[in-house]
Amino acid sequence: MSGSPERGGAPANAGSPTLRELTPEQALKHLELLFTRRPDGILQGDHPGLFPGPGSEPSETRPYVIGDDVRRMDWNATARTTVPHVRLTLADRELTTWIVLDASASMDFGTARMEKRDLAVGAAASVAFLTERAGNRLGAQITGPQGIVRIPPRTGRHHLLTILRAALDRPRVAPGTADTTLADALHSLRALPAGGLVAVVSDFLEVGWEQPLRTIAHRHQVLAVETVDPRELELPDVGLLTVVDPETGRRREIPTHSRKLRERYAEAALEQRALIKATIRRAGAAHLRLRTDRDWVRDVVRHVESRRRRAGGGAA
Repeated sequence: MSGSPERGGAPANAGSPTLRELTPEQALKHLELLFTRRPDGILQGDHPGLFPGPGSEPSETRPYVIGDDVRRMDWNATARTTVPHVRLTLADRELTTWIVLDASASMDFGTARMEKRDLAVGAAASVAFLTERAGNRLGAQITGPQGIVRIPPRTGRHHLLTILRAALDRPRVAPGTADTTLADALHSLRALPAGGLVAVVSDFLEVGWEQPLRTIAHRHQVLAVETVDPRELELPDVGLLTVVDPETGRRREIPTHSRKLRERYAEAALEQRALIKATIRRAGAAHLRLRTDRDWVRDVVRHVESRRRRAGGGAA
């Protein structure tokens, strides 16, 4: 189900500027302020990263709770206490993070606060700023019609902003235009040294990414950030609606006045999203779903805090 209604109409929060309404310099400044000087303090302070553990340095043990990674079982403590225990680890002090950004045609779509391409840049910014600290390196791979844009990992705020500028400036892809795929970008990371963090930002609507994601997750911590627009989950009752498959460019007229058709669409969309989520989880990756009609910053914060609570003292 890759078809999407054609763009049109005003955003849900038309009074608030979106990234596409700002110059690249203004957008970068806006993202930096979100993650360094947010007025409510929700993102202030030292952020060791999106994944506070596991790392390579052993720490304390605690009783096992449902949801813990069984690979961290501490068998000595389990045998000694007759209660299952897991070994916690301290996060590595230096981390290499790769951001894999899907810039396919289906990402150039949005009917709410922003387009999915804007949401993807926000997600990339959250990963970049939350993993930025002394010694950490950040690299990126951005798919596109001219091939994969690869930015080697380096340290520093200037390099971070260079990556975000490349994400902001990526060209739009015409529907039906052949381009590099998410699978291509993941395949090219197979030879990386183990132990890094790979953040994959995509709507995961294309095919072929499942096995490459599983391969990457065997050697790295992986965060899969799924971008979703509400019109991809349900159709409005607006009469005859033209939908376009962004990957092929095919158009189709849909009579949305039919309640049964809208219900079938919603059911199929839920099944599709459930399959994406299950596939990501089976690959061994963490999953974060962001929507164009929600406060995505708060959703990122909730995900980070949930990961930290689980790593530090029990399942969230």
